[in-house]
Amino acid sequence: MSRNDIERTGAHASQEAPPEVLQGLSFVAPTELVDLPSKGSYPEGHPLHGKETIEIRFMTAKDEDILTNQSLLKKGVAIERFLKNVIIDKNVNTDHLYIGDRNAILIAARISGYGASYETKVNCPHCGEVNRVNFDLTSPQISEPKIDEKYNMVVEEGNYFVTTPLSKLKIGLRILTGKDENYLTKRLTDKKTKDLANVTEQFRLMISSVQGDSSRKTIDYYVENMPTQDSTYLRAAYAMINPSVRIVDDFECRSCGYEQELEVPFGADFFWPNL
Repeated sequence: MSRNDIERTGAHASQEAPPEVLQGLSFVAPTELVDLPSKGSYPEGHPLHGKETIEIRFMTAKDEDILTNQSLLKKGVAIERFLKNVIIDKNVNTDHLYIGDRNAILIAARISGYGASYETKVNCPHCGEVNRVNFDLTSPQISEPKIDEKYNMVVEEGNYFVTTPLSKLKIGLRILTGKDENYLTKRLTDKKTKDLANVTEQFRLMISSVQGDSSRKTIDYYVENMPTQDSTYLRAAYAMINPSVRIVDDFECRSCGYEQELEVPFGADFFWPNL
C-alpha cells in the first residue's frame, strides 16, 4: 500500500522505526481507526471511556501464525491473542472489551488481511445441501446503545437500571464483555456443562444487582425464580443497551429453495472459512 493509499483510506503508518536494512525501502506497517459500536460507553477509568474509535494494526504473517496455531485454537485463546496483537493501545484489556466492539475490530482486521469478501460453505438447514455463500464485510448492521423510556430505563454513574413489569424490582444490567463470551463459549463446548441451562447463566452475567444488592446469592436466587414476563422484558431492555455489529445476508438454498437470514459468526473460522 502506497502512502497516498494510506492517506486516502484513513490508515496510518506504524510509529515503530523499521530495521536499518528496510529504511531505504518504501515500506510501511499501516494502522487504521475502527468505529466502536459502543461509542465509548465504558465506565470511567476504562481506556476507551468516551472514545468512539480504536486504532488497530493491519494483519501480518505473525497474526496468521496466531490464528492457525493448533495449541492456541485448542485452548480457545487464538482470537484473544490475535486481538491483543493488533490493538495499538496496550492499556486496553481485550477481556474487558464489549462483545460488539471486539467483533467490529475482527471485521476490520480481516478486511485488512483478506479483503471485504468473505466466502464460505453453508449446509442448508432444510435439506443439508452444501451451498457457497459470499458475505460483504463492508456493510455490517451496527446497533449503538440506546436509552429507551419504554423500558423505564435510567443510567446512574454509568450503570443501567430497569424496573421489571411483574416483580417491580429495580434490576441493574451490565453489558457482556469478551471475558463473559469466552466463559459462555467454554460452557457450550464442555461436555459437563453444555446441556445445562445456559440462558439462566447468561442472565447471571447480565444482571449486576437486584434492588441495589449485588451479592451473588441474591442475583442467583432472582435468576432461578424470575417470572417469564420479567425475563422477556430484561432481554428486550438488554438488546437496547448492548452495542453490536452483525454481518448478515439472505440465504436461499440452490437445491430446495429454503430461505432464511444467515449471520456470520466471529470465531477463528471467520479468518479461515471452510472453502
